[in-house]
Amino acid sequence: MGKEVNVTLNSKVLGKIKKGYPLLMKDSVTKMGNLEEGTILRLTDQQKQFVARGYYGKQNKGIGWVVSWKEKETINQAFIERKLKAAIQQRLHFYQSEDTTAFRVFNGEGDGFGGFTIDYFNGYYLIQWYSKGIYQFKEEIIASLKKLVDYKGIYQKKRFAQEGKYVEEDDFVAGKKAEFPLLVKENGVQFAIYLNEGAMVGVFLDQREVRKLIRDKYANGKRVLNTFSYTGAFSVFAASGGASHTTSVDLANRSLSKTIENFSINGIDYEAQDIIVEDVFNYFKFARKKELKFDMVVLDPPSFARSKKHTFSAAKDYKDLLKDTIAITEDNGVIVASTNCSTFDMKKFKGFIDTAFKESNGRYKLMEEFSLPEDFKTINQFKQGDYLKVVFIKKIK
Repeated sequence: MGKEVNVTLNSKVLGKIKKGYPLLMKDSVTKMGNLEEGTILRLTDQQKQFVARGYYGKQNKGIGWVVSWKEKETINQAFIERKLKAAIQQRLHFYQSEDTTAFRVFNGEGDGFGGFTIDYFNGYYLIQWYSKGIYQFKEEIIASLKKLVDYKGIYQKKRFAQEGKYVEEDDFVAGKKAEFPLLVKENGVQFAIYLNEGAMVGVFLDQREVRKLIRDKYANGKRVLNTFSYTGAFSVFAASGGASHTTSVDLANRSLSKTIENFSINGIDYEAQDIIVEDVFNYFKFARKKELKFDMVVLDPPSFARSKKHTFSAAKDYKDLLKDTIAITEDNGVIVASTNCSTFDMKKFKGFIDTAFKESNGRYKLMEEFSLPEDFKTINQFKQGDYLKVVFIKKIK
């Protein structure tokens, strides 16, 4: 466990930190000096009175996290174990489900300790470390997890910059190595998971409720286009819900074999579907040229993407991408607009939707909306932690 140093908070963030805001930015402190990542910070006001305790760990969001507001609370393995135990207790009903065997067990700051997450995949646990600082707590966190759960195996991924280079490193930690693909279930549908192939394991768990609604309420008899389709998860759920046809489009070459695999393990004939390796922006142009129309379009781009000809930023470009989507959606069709960009909120996202339809001379109705599911726990003091925004939009004739 790292040493503890006293650090003075800037007066402008003092009230915010006192109320439970967990993220430390560069300008949150007056002077910190040259500290090693993982150093425990005793955060004080200008009069050197205790305010909170956290740790130093640089990641894209900031320079560290506040984890305790109790002066006599020590950041040690017992503290970490209490946090993990509380998180696991809140998710016991997920463990008891026979239809869903993949979910988030610990969601960083939402569960009281920012900088790492733990996901569960059918008996296997995956820890993701987002800074060199949190990685210094590795032994305590892994020891606590081992003590609290029965596990087949534990894997980890380092998702932080090291010596100027970004690290996406996989590592088997404990237990028995998994045989890949590791099959998991989500509301009865199977996914192939790979904990040994980089950061992308095969499915984004935060979209579980959205996929279920597509299957149960919207897909039957519909022609569905799934853009930025990754491993085809939305397409598999749509087909499972009786979609007449699905088209999956993604630029990555791996998307073809991964999507075929997910269709196949669910007993769905992938040859009856279209799986296209193509730049989504080019596909929109192709679809308009060929006058293709879809009853449902799933639009779930990354927050930022770059291809040879296109650079996409959700904050700047989502509205225009929606206009392209509106153009190839049938009247009375549905657009599932989704973003994981944390730099704007749902209100602004709905503003993008409204502007896109106005500029397209179209009308619409908002049908359903989603944010993160319950296992992706968030706190009110850190709104940007609830990053997911999904809206089902009906295009009105």
